[in-house]
Amino acid sequence: MRGVRPGLEAHARRAPVRRTFAAIPLALGLLAPELAAQDAQAARSALRSGEYAEAIDLYRDVVRARPDGAQSRIDLMEALLSTGEYAEAVDIGRDAPDPAAVANATGEALLRLGRLDEAERAFEQAAGTSGPWRLTAEANLAELAFMRGRVDEAMERFDRFIDVYNGADGNLGAPDLVAVGRAVTYLARRDPNLFQDALRAFDEASRADPTWAEPRVRAGALFLDRYDSPAAKAEVEPVLEENPNHPGALLVMAESLVFDGSGLAGPTIDRLREVDENHVGARVLTAFRHLTSERLDAAREEVELALEVNPSDLQALTALAGLHLLTEDHAGFERARARALEVGPAYAELDIRLAELSVQTRRYAQAVERAHAGVDLDSMAWEGWGQLGLNQLRLGQIDEGRASLERAFAGDPYNPWFKNSLDLLDTFERYDPRRTEHFELLLFGTEADLLEGYLAPIAEEAYDSLSRRYGAEPDLPVRAELFPNSADFSVRTLGEAGFGALGVSFGRVLVMDSPSARQLGEYNWASVFWHELAHTFHLAASDNRVPRWFSEGLAVHEQRKAREGWGHQPSIAFLQAFRDGGLKKVSELDDGFMRPDYPQQVVLSYYQASLVFQLIEDTYGFDAIRRMLEGYRDGHATPELFETVLGVDPEEFDEAFDDWLRARFREPLAGLAELGDPPGPEADVDALRAFARQHPGDLLTHLRLGAMLYRDERRDEAEEHFALPLEGAELEGLARALSEQDALTQRQNQESHSLQQ
Repeated sequence: MRGVRPGLEAHARRAPVRRTFAAIPLALGLLAPELAAQDAQAARSALRSGEYAEAIDLYRDVVRARPDGAQSRIDLMEALLSTGEYAEAVDIGRDAPDPAAVANATGEALLRLGRLDEAERAFEQAAGTSGPWRLTAEANLAELAFMRGRVDEAMERFDRFIDVYNGADGNLGAPDLVAVGRAVTYLARRDPNLFQDALRAFDEASRADPTWAEPRVRAGALFLDRYDSPAAKAEVEPVLEENPNHPGALLVMAESLVFDGSGLAGPTIDRLREVDENHVGARVLTAFRHLTSERLDAAREEVELALEVNPSDLQALTALAGLHLLTEDHAGFERARARALEVGPAYAELDIRLAELSVQTRRYAQAVERAHAGVDLDSMAWEGWGQLGLNQLRLGQIDEGRASLERAFAGDPYNPWFKNSLDLLDTFERYDPRRTEHFELLLFGTEADLLEGYLAPIAEEAYDSLSRRYGAEPDLPVRAELFPNSADFSVRTLGEAGFGALGVSFGRVLVMDSPSARQLGEYNWASVFWHELAHTFHLAASDNRVPRWFSEGLAVHEQRKAREGWGHQPSIAFLQAFRDGGLKKVSELDDGFMRPDYPQQVVLSYYQASLVFQLIEDTYGFDAIRRMLEGYRDGHATPELFETVLGVDPEEFDEAFDDWLRARFREPLAGLAELGDPPGPEADVDALRAFARQHPGDLLTHLRLGAMLYRDERRDEAEEHFALPLEGAELEGLARALSEQDALTQRQNQESHSLQQ
């Protein structure tokens, strides 16, 4: 209906009869409220569908026509906040004829800018009114008090919402129900059963106003806080269907995808930043992703931009402290932490989040230190107690870890990681400790005698070999725990079942499946042990500062040097990915492990990274690898080490490695390039033989035919097809890989997830 008004105005300007001017202002006066109402309805529709620019234009007209319309002004401020125009939203609120009527929205805009004292005064003003946002202002006051360290005051304020809900007899509107849900979420730190009540309040709010996204977004955030990423995504997916630009829903979706380790997290964050380039949460999320990938300069840029928008944001200050922590800038870390604690004196989340970052970068002793600091700030920070316990276990401090987990579980009995870990610890009485010169072996009682006879010699051989190569040795004894049940190994590693790896090294402690945990023939336990012990040496040599890609590739390289056939081998999938541009550059290889573009990229990155170290050792000698590990220990980053140790920058090495790979796999790549339309998987020997005659350079067909003949024990015929396209050890590896495809694929998929956590 906006098109009507310009027409009326144009007609007024053209009016030829003087008396018309007396009538038209009267008509406009009569129509103005109706037109403003129509524009407000259209604006609300645009706002809730994410057409923010249109909503802002429409609401500006409505506010000009009806300056005293509080809800339209609040909606305009919401649209401005959704697009990052925080300062303008503050101005719109303060220009209201009745500032108290929109004071809650003004306070929320001030919070985005970190102007906490002003925000608190605005919330107090709003809470003193009888308007529809009074309880929301009360919830904002309570949360702000909690954030600023006035915990007792905050909990008293939150407590009042129980009486509000119980006394309302089902007559609360959607905003009030959301306020109740927010309050009850905080109360759940004293009584975890209240999380269900918070969720119920959000559900009731959503039913009261089905087109309002806020209740679903709050419920999604609550599910994610309770470790239920699928439920969190299920809450916000309908919101994003109706409004693909909703910042809150995009943030919950992005955080859920990061929680899942999904490659879709990046595009979701990018979408959020397109909607609101000033979104501090998006910048902080991006900064932490950079921190875990060793892109420290990029992380610094994101943190600085976030703090320009909101210098009081505790998450941004946490990221700043994390940046200093990873760069060994202890003075900078203390300054950043002090700055955060000045805003929130009881903000334990900083240290808890940095404990998690320490785990992601394999610094387990540092994780214990940070978790300790967190629970010192807030003794009811149950996640902090859990982080403390899990990382004490990773350091081999079993009794201390159990005590910390017991305390965490008492405060949060719904946390599956706490419960599963405690249940596993209860089974340790069934294990027998065995000692060798360098190892403490924890073996399950019924298999301890048999397993010790096989494991002890390979463990000592691996130790002797790796100690000679690396010079640096781990703290002794190395504790190796072998579990006859894969679910128990998974719980020992992550706190939950379902982890698909075979082994993990935490440094002095390594844990893995025992041979009895897997079917006969699918698990080379000795190779996995060698791989994990290699990590132990890498972590010792680098003081736990080695990047994931470096240690994983080097561990596979050590496996292949230990025994022929151990470790990841060349595969058709690797060659196809290389041909099609599906491999990461060496300078980006950490993303191949941490944020793969497709699931199989993790498997391929193991083999690719191992070839990096084959090239480095062959070209520069193993001493270069040792010096790089020492460089990590001394706080240097990968780009600097490539330049100082290898004499090339990372981009030059990327090109050199690409050329080396192309030369190494020239012939099989040529065979892949001649692919036609090969027979399907059901093809028999005759069909494959006929296709091979028509396409003599097709590597895949020759290998498939050779494998089929080999399985039929027609060895001489198989050898002819293996020999035709193959020259060199790498290509022989391809033949073996294909002739034993099923078993090898299964084993590689398992080995590929072997983490240093």
